[in-house]
Amino acid sequence: MLRGLLLRDFGQGLAVKYAGLVEYDGTAFAGWAAQPGFRTVEETLAEALGIVLRQPVKLIVAGRTDAGVHASGQVVSFKAETELSPSSISYRATAVLPEDLALRRCVTVRADFDARRDARSRSYEYRIINDSIRSPLQRRQTTYAARELDLDLLRESADLLKGVHDFRAFTPAKSRHVRFVRDVEESSWQAYGGLLIYRISANSFLYGMVRALVGTMLEVAQRKRKLAEFGRLLDGGERSEAGPSAPARGLTLVNVGYEDFDFQGER
Repeated sequence: MLRGLLLRDFGQGLAVKYAGLVEYDGTAFAGWAAQPGFRTVEETLAEALGIVLRQPVKLIVAGRTDAGVHASGQVVSFKAETELSPSSISYRATAVLPEDLALRRCVTVRADFDARRDARSRSYEYRIINDSIRSPLQRRQTTYAARELDLDLLRESADLLKGVHDFRAFTPAKSRHVRFVRDVEESSWQAYGGLLIYRISANSFLYGMVRALVGTMLEVAQRKRKLAEFGRLLDGGERSEAGPSAPARGLTLVNVGYEDFDFQGER
């Protein structure tokens, strides 16, 4: 399916459009978007590409992640004039990037490809160590919940999220969003011993939506909130009516879906 997007021939000296698969540990980043005085993924990656390609690079990203949030399947698009092959771009850029960020793959794409506009879905995972003892080795990519959680209630809560709902109760009251309806394609909890993994896929997400959903579902699983009350929030509500946001370190953007190609499938 990638074939339909690839540019097989391009003239020397002409700008070519590229798509890149980006992976990062968000612990030491102040989120994706460039901000004066802060270390961000966007600025760090753009600077590395600028060094390798010897020209300024403007990045379009599939999904802006918040401070502390990780990514294994982030996608960017950008234009550049270069004789380097896509694989050389990813290799050389990663060589000059810090250890917590990598351009895992790079391919040429059609001229009008846009990593954000053309994305049809985004998928996230949230990881929790649910055990009486915390895990030092997993502290960067998981959050820790010592209190016993009812897995059945977590799964029932996740099932309620599937389909089209109004998620305004799960994003800050003052936000840039004007539409709060989202279509959730996948929502499920799985247990692997003491590790709980929540997976959710949707056409798009509101700012802070996944962490707010996880925090509220944890209240249900601890019997601090009724399942029916959680369900009513999916018809719209105030942010103050939902639970607290779960910590950022447990959240990872794992995939962005497109109609024409799939980085995951090509890996």
